[in-house]
Amino acid sequence: MTTGADIHGIKPYTPKKNEEYMSDAQVGHFRSILLAWRSSLVDETKQTVHHMQDESANFPDPTDRASQETDMALELRNRDRDRKLVKRIDKTILTLDEEYGYCESCGEEIGIKRLEARPTATQCIDCKTLDEIREKQMA
Repeated sequence: MTTGADIHGIKPYTPKKNEEYMSDAQVGHFRSILLAWRSSLVDETKQTVHHMQDESANFPDPTDRASQETDMALELRNRDRDRKLVKRIDKTILTLDEEYGYCESCGEEIGIKRLEARPTATQCIDCKTLDEIREKQMA
């Protein structure tokens, strides 16, 4: 039995005995996770825009102004990262009914627990580890 915290508000999946990998129920589970995650990121972006509009005061003190600009730059960098993640989530959602859950490198199952930890994963842990080792060797 799988235990643990909710994943974007969704309980972890508990496979049924002899259940086929990436069954309709599993695909539906990951669709729910991806859509909830995407919705959360979009909501955060909207809140950031409203916050930045509200906080766009022009401070006369250069230190206060610099601090505000630094905070806004950091926030924008975070939102840019989130924007890229939303694109990756959208791409992943398109693969749900096709090759989702299988490693793009070796074709093996990625695994439910790994996908719950990283729903946009496209490689099994072994292939990802090998890629990271190769990347470190080339750096």
